[in-house]
Amino acid sequence: MPDSKFNNKNTGPNVLISPLDWGLGHSTRCIPIIRELLKLGCTITIAAEGDSLKLLKNEFEGLQFITLAPYNIKYSKSGRRLKWTLLLQIPRIISIIIKEHNWLRNYIKNNNIDAVISDNRFGLFSKNIKSIYITHQLRIKTGNKLSENLVQTIHYFFINKYDECWVPDSKINGLGGELSSPKKTPKNVKFLGPLSRFDLFDEPNKYDLLFLLSGPEPQRSILEDIIIKSNPGLKGRILLIRGVSNGIDINVNSNWTVMDLVSAEELNKLILQSSIIVSRSGYTTVMDLVKLRKIALLIPTPGQTEQEYLSKYLMKKKYFYSIDQSAFMNFETAIQSLHSFQFSTGYPDWNMYKTVLQDFKNSLTALTSKTE
Repeated sequence: MPDSKFNNKNTGPNVLISPLDWGLGHSTRCIPIIRELLKLGCTITIAAEGDSLKLLKNEFEGLQFITLAPYNIKYSKSGRRLKWTLLLQIPRIISIIIKEHNWLRNYIKNNNIDAVISDNRFGLFSKNIKSIYITHQLRIKTGNKLSENLVQTIHYFFINKYDECWVPDSKINGLGGELSSPKKTPKNVKFLGPLSRFDLFDEPNKYDLLFLLSGPEPQRSILEDIIIKSNPGLKGRILLIRGVSNGIDINVNSNWTVMDLVSAEELNKLILQSSIIVSRSGYTTVMDLVKLRKIALLIPTPGQTEQEYLSKYLMKKKYFYSIDQSAFMNFETAIQSLHSFQFSTGYPDWNMYKTVLQDFKNSLTALTSKTE
């Protein structure tokens, strides 16, 4: 069920939260943060766009929402061309960063706001209120050490504009490996521990296999086509969750169940009801699957170096089995390899973030008291 808390019941600090519109992961990992801040009595406003906005509206019906211009990052159909596709978009992205920074300045002038929390939106920092930046990628993988150092320098430039940088991972033996715990980190970094909007509880087994799609186009649709066209005779009880708000009709066999976009509560149950999960290796999805202790086959988005690194790292750690998208054509072979894989289980601390958020709320309350 969507969260039923209404802001008019709260008397605490006013917090603006805005996730990046790069897939749904940035929005979904903000859900436990929003829930906890509501419990702490904060008043929450959410700035988002597109499917991210729809998802958060569905989860938090009583909150105030603002439409904020998306980054609208485009992907190529070819993984090899992805880096160049992203590189050509840099001038437009810089323009959006400048615009969102100016938008925040005006918003602060015209609204009673105590803090802003940005999940990977570079321009939402301010000298006038407390500003928080969330990222799990302190080290952005590019496949080239020279360019990684350059990108890290640029990223740290923006991170240092914020009062604090929250990393949704553990500092030691984390899920993100070098992504979240590089050798050099900014001084304002605080580790939240992993985040998940889901809860672990007993559910009866209903599906043998769940295909959980996510991420931006066109790669989401490309993987969907591979799943459907390469596995027409797949046996067992199959569930496909497409991760889109307005999907077109698709033809599948009678043993398949197809859903477009589901609520957090429903997805929580569906994952628990499924024996094996097949998904992208996006970091938020990884955190959810670890929280629910599921066996999963990860397929990194071609050309997305973060996912390619994560899938290899987590397979080495024996959390999940992973294959490239090109090898997914032979799905039964992949499943056989998954069944023979020796998984290692680890259970991180899922409550670390609550301490960080309590300190955050206390700091805002103290600032408010000084100005009164």
